[in-house]
Amino acid sequence: MAKGKKTPLRKCVVTKEMMPKKQLIRIVRNKDGDVFVDETGKQNGRGAYVTKDSSVIETAREKNILAHHLKADIPASIYEELMDMVAREHHE
Repeated sequence: MAKGKKTPLRKCVVTKEMMPKKQLIRIVRNKDGDVFVDETGKQNGRGAYVTKDSSVIETAREKNILAHHLKADIPASIYEELMDMVAREHHE
């Protein structure tokens, strides 16, 4: 019996659910303190995962969850980029 490849799971910092990595978006803070959306999932730095869902992203913004996890200020542009990514995904 051949075993299939394991699906990498990560925890959403908002919902606290373990989900396949492909259903999440990674936000990274690097050594210089820059915060950005990591579409590849491979950038160096401290990462936090958020479910690809506009209501979850809105909750993260309201409760400042990403700032807490990444220990950095999160610019509004990051939340806008996350919302755009979710919107794009729903239109495909």
